[in-house]
Amino acid sequence: MSSLPFRDRREAGRVLASKLAHYRGKDVVVLALPRGGVPVGFEVAEYLNAPLDVFLVRKLGVPGHEELALGAIASGGVRVLNEDLMYRMGIDELGIDAIAEREQKELARRERAYRDGRPPVDITGRIAILVDDGLATGATMLAAARAVRKLRPQRVVVAVPVSAPQTCDYFRREVDEIVCAETPTPFRTVGLWYDEFTQTTDDEVRDLLATRDSPLSKSAK
Repeated sequence: MSSLPFRDRREAGRVLASKLAHYRGKDVVVLALPRGGVPVGFEVAEYLNAPLDVFLVRKLGVPGHEELALGAIASGGVRVLNEDLMYRMGIDELGIDAIAEREQKELARRERAYRDGRPPVDITGRIAILVDDGLATGATMLAAARAVRKLRPQRVVVAVPVSAPQTCDYFRREVDEIVCAETPTPFRTVGLWYDEFTQTTDDEVRDLLATRDSPLSKSAK
């Protein structure tokens, strides 16, 4: 039976969490893509009794054609590059360094704002579950998945409440497991499948991360 439309991201997270029950009791880290993925990831982390962290990705756009992604930088100092596009556009490593430097400053600013001084969760050798509120083209999540792989987790899982069917299928070739709670057709946009799809604020992100990280939350489990 379909769960659509979800009331909000928290409800979507609870539905998604039930699809990830096979990871309960395992060494899991939930990595949410800000900002909309954080309320979803919070519910997944609560259900799995797992650490919750943000995983930030910044696209590296071609100068003057920013919609073309040369690659991305991500949390943990990871860089993923589209070398074929770099060659076609005549952009060398120095050019990439200049673009990446600007985006790294914004990524660092957001990490400081969201984590409030907490260090990133170590995912080496652990099961990394990347969570967002939905997948349309999946470009940002793809960059995140490839970046997470470089941090040497045991397993990379992508999990979303709703996805375009073809995008969900594509990720089967990119990650160890893809979990899409719903794949409606026609898809159109992520927001269409939520009754409430207001923008998640920076304050909400900070509050959810702090709540999941608190000793009270852990002792209640």
